[in-house]
Amino acid sequence: MKYSEHGEQYHIGLNKGDVGEYVILPGDPKRCEKIAAYFDDAKLIADRREYITYTGFLNGTKVSVTSTGIGGPSASIALEELVNIGAKTFIRVGTCGGIDTNVKGGDIVIATGAIRMEGTSKEYAPIEFPAIANLDVINSLVSASKNLNYEYHTGVVQCKDSFYGQHSPEKMPVNYELLNKWEAWKKMGTLASEMESAALFIVGSFLKVRVGSVFLTVANQEREKLGLENPVVHDTDMAIQVAVEAIRKMISEDKEK
Repeated sequence: MKYSEHGEQYHIGLNKGDVGEYVILPGDPKRCEKIAAYFDDAKLIADRREYITYTGFLNGTKVSVTSTGIGGPSASIALEELVNIGAKTFIRVGTCGGIDTNVKGGDIVIATGAIRMEGTSKEYAPIEFPAIANLDVINSLVSASKNLNYEYHTGVVQCKDSFYGQHSPEKMPVNYELLNKWEAWKKMGTLASEMESAALFIVGSFLKVRVGSVFLTVANQEREKLGLENPVVHDTDMAIQVAVEAIRKMISEDKEK
């Protein structure tokens, strides 16, 4: 069934030709203009609901940024509709909260995989199927972080649907599950918590496109509990720079294939 009257993708309001094959996916619509400032000749293409899109160029190749809003449901919609109009490589850029005590506020986290403690991915794949990032994207993000001389970590992140289920678990009726699983994530060396990667990785696997994630760590509640230094950082520009540099690298490598 077609919900759009004019042929554009129903939620993001875009048609084929509006975006490049490489797309950066922030959650916050207000970050789109900031990211687009790194593009050449960037133009606002669409502004609908939580989905704002700018398209420009990097290394002479068309690229785009589309916001997804918060959480897996809206992120998966954006990914599905962007793939429908020709996008093939995606980097989610945003914020996370540290879990592993080696991860401090201001550090970069590059997700290699994600814990599927959310609902969206379960409507795509059985829970036994892992949510993993694309290796090309991971390697490009690592290379970019090294080139920019940023402190970074690679590993598994936890994805959830409830922000306050993480930050106020004891008051929830299912606190027994939230608290026990949080301790399990810690013991397994989970780097950080966020809300979109598990859904994006699973949908990307299904749609056969490349997806990865890079985050700025805002703070680490586990360091706070232990009385360790716990810087709080909100400026996402470092993560944005890593994503842009990674896109540049993949564009160059893809041209050589």
